[in-house]
Order: sequence, then structure tokens, then C-alpha cells
Amino acid sequence: MPTNFTVVPVDARADGGQDEAAEPTEAPGAPEGREPDRPSRGDGRWTGSSGAVNGGEAERESLFEGKNMALFEEEMDSNPMVSSLLNKLANYTNLSQGVVEHEQAEDSQRREARNILGVILFLRLTWIVGAAGVLESLLIVSMCCICTMLTAISMSAIATNGVVPAGGSYYMISRSLGPEFGGAVGLCFYLGTTFAGAMYILGTIEIFLTYISPSAAVVRAGAAGSEAAALLHSMRVYGTCTLALMATVVFVGVKYVNKLALVFLACVLLSILAIYAGVVKTAFDPPDIPVCLLGNRTLSRRGFDVCAKTHSTANGTRTTALWGLFCNGSEPGAACDAYFAQNNLTETQGIPGVASGVLLDNLWSAYAAKGEFVDKKGVPSVSVPEEGRAGGLPYVLSDITTYFTMLVGIYFPSVTGIMAGSNRSGDLKDAQKSIPTGTILAIVTTSFIYLSCIVLFGACIEGVILRDKFGEALQGNLVIGMLAWPSPWVIVIGSFFSTCGAGLQSLTGAPRLLQAIARDGVIPFLQVFGHGKANGEPTWALLLTALICETGILIASLDSVAPILSMFFLMCYMFVNLACAVQTLLRTPNWRPRFQYYHWTLSFLGMSLCLALMFICSWYYALLAMLVAGCIYKYIEYRGAEKEWGDGIRGLSLNAARYALLRVEHGPPHTKNWRPQVLVMLNLDAEQRVKHPRLLSFTTQLKAGKGLTIVGSVLEGTYLDKHAEAQQAEENIRSLMGTEKTKGFCQLVVSSSLRDGMSHLIQSAGLGGMKHNTVLLAWPQSWKEADNPFSWKNFVDTVRDTTAAQQALLVAKNVDLFPQNQERLSDGNIDVWWIVHDGGLLMLLPFLLRQHKVWRRCRMRIFTVAQVDDNSVQMKKDLQTFLYHLRISAEVEVVEMVENDISAFTYEKTLVMEQRSQMLKQMQLSKTEQEREAQLIHDRNTASHSAGAARAPAPATPDRVQMTWTKEKLVAEKHKNRDSGVSGFKDLFSLKPEWGHLNQSNVRRMHTAVKLNGVVLGKSQDAQLVLLNMPGPPKNRQGDENYMEFLEVLTEGLDRVLLVRGSGREVITIYS
Repeated sequence: MPTNFTVVPVDARADGGQDEAAEPTEAPGAPEGREPDRPSRGDGRWTGSSGAVNGGEAERESLFEGKNMALFEEEMDSNPMVSSLLNKLANYTNLSQGVVEHEQAEDSQRREARNILGVILFLRLTWIVGAAGVLESLLIVSMCCICTMLTAISMSAIATNGVVPAGGSYYMISRSLGPEFGGAVGLCFYLGTTFAGAMYILGTIEIFLTYISPSAAVVRAGAAGSEAAALLHSMRVYGTCTLALMATVVFVGVKYVNKLALVFLACVLLSILAIYAGVVKTAFDPPDIPVCLLGNRTLSRRGFDVCAKTHSTANGTRTTALWGLFCNGSEPGAACDAYFAQNNLTETQGIPGVASGVLLDNLWSAYAAKGEFVDKKGVPSVSVPEEGRAGGLPYVLSDITTYFTMLVGIYFPSVTGIMAGSNRSGDLKDAQKSIPTGTILAIVTTSFIYLSCIVLFGACIEGVILRDKFGEALQGNLVIGMLAWPSPWVIVIGSFFSTCGAGLQSLTGAPRLLQAIARDGVIPFLQVFGHGKANGEPTWALLLTALICETGILIASLDSVAPILSMFFLMCYMFVNLACAVQTLLRTPNWRPRFQYYHWTLSFLGMSLCLALMFICSWYYALLAMLVAGCIYKYIEYRGAEKEWGDGIRGLSLNAARYALLRVEHGPPHTKNWRPQVLVMLNLDAEQRVKHPRLLSFTTQLKAGKGLTIVGSVLEGTYLDKHAEAQQAEENIRSLMGTEKTKGFCQLVVSSSLRDGMSHLIQSAGLGGMKHNTVLLAWPQSWKEADNPFSWKNFVDTVRDTTAAQQALLVAKNVDLFPQNQERLSDGNIDVWWIVHDGGLLMLLPFLLRQHKVWRRCRMRIFTVAQVDDNSVQMKKDLQTFLYHLRISAEVEVVEMVENDISAFTYEKTLVMEQRSQMLKQMQLSKTEQEREAQLIHDRNTASHSAGAARAPAPATPDRVQMTWTKEKLVAEKHKNRDSGVSGFKDLFSLKPEWGHLNQSNVRRMHTAVKLNGVVLGKSQDAQLVLLNMPGPPKNRQGDENYMEFLEVLTEGLDRVLLVRGSGREVITIYS
């Protein structure tokens, strides 16, 4: 895992410093998790009830508790402490889980490999090689495997971009391209998965009736040539019964399907090993499997044993059973079929072996029309004028017309198993790991197996046997089974159970897919299928799936069902690739896949290949699938979308813009689409030039040309008087925006006061849904000057305005030290001090900055503060889990802050602050007197700091604090602080009696600012950028000037600081 953690206990000295980091060791016997019954005071609330120091033991004890975070105490209801919320964030789950019985869910690779290596490999691959030839078969398989590999890469990127709940591919597409595309493609993919279940069941029944027990057919052939129709009727009967049985197994519980999965997988692996073993055996000991040819035509050996017209016995020459099939009687003089009479019977080896050189004969295609003879090229044959193909003669005939595009449609379902793992993503323990690893490894493995099998089949098996789909020339045996070693039954039984398992898998995945669509509510008439059993089993969805699957079984022909589901799968794969390409090109902040080996060009290539394969397989099926998807799309869009049409190109463009704005205005964006839409507040000098150009540089680095940027400024006066200055200022701002490459809009307001102008901008900037959600401004460096155009009062009121408007606030302090766009920070850290949780903006901003080349090489570090009652070990685990789900790599330090007495420096700092505040309120000072007073206060502050440091030596360094606070250790630390603290306060108040009259709330807030500043300086003084939670202004407006002093102390000594105040809503999510 890329996230590193260090837990550093810190004890604040009297001067706000800190001790060296203690060893990150854990106390023996310390609890691993949180104690559920321990009252937590990690929210930082101050529990003291009196400001008196000697007012009793309860008051003295309470005075020591909760002072560390007093600066944030008024906002704890809306912005809780990180330490108290981290466990909920790390273990937050709102997933649409699958059944509760998913603990034993099988691995994604096993599931997908079993689905990919299924019915087509065992029942149709030899026939495809025979019809298309080795070269064209390699082309077919390569196209399909490349298509699925590109789709798997795109799917891996989407699947690792957050938690993937149940629904798999539907969830990926709908959350990436919206509910219209998601619903349309999701339903198509559901239909494809359901028809795949029908195909696997038909394959199971075909194996049973053709190769295991032909006598079990319930419908018998009544006349010659009706065998195929009778077989289809029997398949319908057995297929319906098998479907009912499988649906019952799935209904009883998915755990039984998982228990059978290993058995099915073992059958597949044993069958494949048997094929390779048989190929090796043919190299030195080819099997004796004769094939009977009449002329160059292959004969079906179901009704005879001897490949001869006559045979000699002791009583003379007698005719064979084959003679009786072609002639009117068994006598030598009986009238016979003309072709039979003029051509000789010969025998050839059906499997001559890998060293026979038959590969050269099988390189090229041998497509045939329906009803044509399966004949061997190069064998002499006497043609006859009238060829009676009907009449029940034992020829091996082509049952369907074969051509390249048709074979592509039949083969493609064999590679559609790549979605098997994602369909049951809700049942996987860690879908982000299982889906990419399992899918890609499964595709690589199965692609090798398919490609090697094509070459080996072409090198070992005679061409007429390859084109014999049902093994009629081999007495009804499975062709691939005759090649296997040690027995054909290994393949027959293995393929039977393999297709059974794949059918069960489809019947398990398809209902969950439909359930996920139904629960989203995008298609009203499907909502009933979102319900199920108490454990989440989709009962109603399973019933509908079984009914749709029955329609595929009634078709009965595996070759007719395969192209149908190929269309649906190809459409789904196409939109998976489209979703990945769109997300990559848009570069949304939430697009942070853990899987890094993707690119939009690969996704676009995969999308193009899927579209091409759809029309290659069947252009009319492709159009039909698109029509179905289009109708669903329009239906979903019709339910909530308003349509407007314009006239002409310009009218259409304007209408499209209006339509988009109206759609955006429907509601706030989803958390995963949230990005900072910034209103940048600029200050202008007397010549209408921007005071802090680096603020626009920082905006460019933060936005990278994405989203909305509004650059605003205020001129004081009336619009009639300031019209020329306003135009000049706007030109200057636009020029600077071009220089700094800031893509956005300029909005300048002329107002009677700066305060009102800024409030107007915060309220009204933007249009419709294209409004800002974040305000960025520079820290007023000269806020202590009363005549400053941007005084502290304007600043504090602006903070309150952004809070009331539910907008985030970014305050850049020392903004002139921020890097320009041309600079490249080759090293360094971006430090995040996460004190309170206010929506996750602190986590998102460093990620956005690191997308820009200025900050790209900087490392991200996250510091969070643990109070005395917090379990640092558990905080580390929770933060590790949370960051892993967020796909954010960072080095994390959990800093433990010890509760101790308030330093003399803090009291003196508070005293100076309150004295200045009172004097400025009571006296109307001139500018000269104010400057002199400010200088006097500064000198007094410096002298008091030096005196306090000399008179009050730093307390002794406590014992090293271990990572987890035990109960005994906590009590000992409190008594230690209590005993030393009471006498310490008596000494402090004897030095300065006026300290006893200070506002204790201000003292505690100053204590928080001093202590946090010391900790931040010790860890982040050399950081390239420090991001801090910005405390809110006091609810009592009388203390606004004190609030500015608190912020000044909090950030003192840091070069580049970004104070961050969230909007109150979540802006970062663990979901895709």
C-alpha cells in the first residue's frame, strides 16, 4: 500500500514548541480497536465551567481538559473533529450489496476463466477451424481477444476508481455516462447475460443428447431427414427442465453455486490438460480412428461398421451393411445409388497426428452452403448427373451455411466471460483488486489456450473431421474428445459440467444486474424487481431472468442464440470503453483509478473495434440492438428531461447552451462530479492594477483549465463616476488572466462600499447552474491598519458571507511567495493539517494541485491530531482504510497533543490583544497616533515574550507518550498536570494579576492557536505549501478583531499557507 504512517506524540512547551518525536511503539496490552464504552472528548469541546483557577478541584480539572481545540469549539456541531469521525469515514458503506452470503465468494479470475473456457471451446472450436481454416480462425480469435483485452483495461480503470457495488458493468457505465446510457446499456447487457445462460444450458443439453445418452431423446425422428428437428424438440424439453433446476439452486442460495464452482473449474482444467496431453501423444503414437470416404465425400458411421461394399467369407462374397444403405437390397445385383456405384470406398485416418503435415491442408478456409457434402480435397471422385442428396443416405452434410462473419458471431460469446466477476462485484471481498487482476489474467490465459488450440487442432485432425460438427464420421463421438488422452469421456464429462457451471453463473449474475437497475429507479416498471429475500437475494429478478432465458431455450439452436447475445455484449463493451475514454479526457477530480495502465486511445480503439465487430457479426442484429438501446435511452430521458428545438445553426447552439444550463440547475452536482468552481476576489491599487498577480497563478494551477473560474473585483464609488476606471480595471484583469493562462470570466462590480460589493459578487456571480462554489482571496497583510481598503472587518464579514451561502473559502496567506506557472518545484511536500472534517476539501485540493506541472513532483503529507482520549492505533488503521478507498497516496502522521497548562506567553499574548482591542474601540485615534500605538504594542509584546521565557522556565519533558493512551496512563497524566498546574497558575497570577481578569474563552483560543502553530512549525516549516482548517469567526461579533489575531498566531512563521474552510457538503467520495 502506498500510504505510510508515523505517529508522533507532541507536548507543547510554554513557548509553543514541541518535543522530539517519540518512538512509534505501542503500550503492552494496548487495545487494538476503540473502546466502545469510553466517553470520547476528542471533539475538542472545552468542558470548563469557570474561569477561576482556585475554584475547586472540579473546576481545576475541567480547566485542563479540552483546551487544545478551543479555537474550533463553536463549529463542532457541523464540523466534527477528525479523530471522532475517522472511524465512520473509513468504514463507511452505502453499497448495494449482493446477498449476505458473500463471505466465501470465489475469486474473480476463477469465475471468469470458467465462463470464458466454456461451450464454444468444446463444441464449436474444431468446427470453426475446419470451416475458416487455421489462418482465418487465428484472425477471428485475435480480433475477439484484442477487443476483450482493451475492454478489460478500460473496465479495470473504472473498477479501481472507487468502490464498485453490486451491478458491476451497469454501475460503471451509469455512473460514468449518466442514467440514460447506463439504463439502456445495462438492460442490453442484462439481456445478453440472460441469453448467455440459455446458450450454456443448450450446450449442456447438446452434450447430453448427442454424446452421452442419445437414446434419452424424448422426441424420435419419424422420417428420414427429420433427425435435426427431433433433436431440437428434445433440447427444448430437457432445456426447460434444466433451467428450472438451476433456477432453484440459485434461489436456494448463492453459497451453493460457489461451493460447486471449484468442481466446475476442476473439470475445465482437467479437460484442457487432457487435450494437450492428447496432442503430445499423437506426435509418437497417433490414435487409430479411420474415416470412411465414398469418393471424396465423408460418410456418417452411425449405421455401419465396415467401410466396404462387399466382404469375403467362407461361403463367398457378401454385401455389407453399407451396401444396404445405398442399394435397394442386399443382393449383389440390386439397383444402387449412381454415385455409390461409380466411386470407390476408402479409409483415411481422422487424427493423423501433429507430425503428419496435415496443417498445410487446413490452413485455408472451406466454407460451404447448407446441405453441401463435407468432402476431402484432392481425392478422386466421379461425379454423376443426378445427385440424390435426400433420401436418408449416410452422408455428412453441412447443417448451416458458413462464412467468415457468421463464425465471428458464433465464436464471440466464448470471450464474453470477462464481465462475470464485475457482475457479482457486490459479492467480492475487494472488487478493486479482484476485478483487474482476475479479468486480465483470465483473458491472457484463455487467449493463449484458444490460439494454441487452433494451431494444434489444425495440425492434428483431418479437415473433414474438423468440419464434421457433431462427429457423425466418428460414430457420433465428440471430435475434440477423440483427440484427448486418456479417454474421450474426460472431455465429454468435463465439458458437460463446465457448461453447467457457466449456466449457473449467468443465472446468478443476471438477476443481480437487473436488481441494481431496478433499485436505481430509472425505469419505473422495473422497480418491483429490486425486491428480494431478506438476505438480498433478487427473487423477482431471478423469476424474470428464468422466463427470458426460456425464450432462448425455445430457439433451441446454439448457433442461432450465439449471435444474439454477441450483439448485447459488444454494445456493453463499447460503452465501457467510451466511459473510460470520456472520463480520461475530461480529467474529473474524482477520476483517480488505482489501475494505471490505461489510456484514452486504447479505450477509443476498443470502442471502435466493438462497433466494427457488431456489424461484422450481423448488421441487422446490430441495428436491432441499437434500436432497443435507443428506445430505452429516450424513455429514460423523457421521464425527466425538457426538450427544446431551435431554428438554424445559431439557434441550435444557443438552445443547446440554454438546455445544458437548465439541466445543470436542477440540483447540486453529485459528490463525485464536484470540483471547485472558483470566484477569485482580486484587490486593485490606485491605478486599477491587480495587487496580487500570484493569486491568478495559483488559480490556474488549481483549476488546470477545468470547471468554472470567475475573476471578480470591486471598485468603490458610483457606476456613473467610475465607468472609465471600471473598463480600465477589467482590461487589466483580462490581460493578466491571459498572461497567467487563467481560463474563465471576469466580473467587476462598482459599489458604494467594498463590503457591499463583495457580498453582491458572492451572491450573484455566475449564471444558473454555472455558479461558483468556492471563494479564493488573499490574506489582508495590513489588517491592523484601520484605513486599509480591505480591513479586517471586511474580511471577517466575507468569511461569514461564504458560510451563509454554503460556499467553500480558500485564503492564501503570503500569496506573493506562491510559485508562478513557469516555476517547477522539483521536490518538497504539500502538508495537510486535517483538524476538523468539513467535507473533504482538504484532501481534494492537494490532488488537484499535483495535476499541474508546478506541483507534480511534490509529495502529499497528511497530519491529523489525536487528543488524549483518542486511540492513535485505531486512527492510523481508519485513516489507512479511508485513504485507500479514496485512491490517494500520502504519508500520514498522527500527532498526539498532550493536555497541559496554559503558558505565560499565551496569557501575555491574550492580554496584549484585548488591551489593543479595547483602546481602539474607546479612542478615536488619528492615523499618526494609531501607528505609534501599534508600534508600542509590538514593542511591549516582544518584551513580554522575552520576560516570560526568562522567568517561567519550560516544564520538564514528560515521559515519551506511547501510541495508545491507556486508562491508567490517562489518570496519571491528569494528576501530574493538576498537581503542578495549580501552583503554576498561582505563580503566574502573582507575576501579572491582570491575567486573572482575562476572558477565558479568548485564553483557550489563543492557547489552541499557539500550540497548533508550534506543532505545525515543527513539522511543516520547510513544506512548499501548508493547508490548514480555517476556524470560523466568532458568533459574537464583538470579538472579530480577536479572530484575526488568532488566525495570525495560528499561521505565524509559515511561508505559504492556504486556509481552507469547507462549504458543509461532502466533496470527495470513495465511490466510482
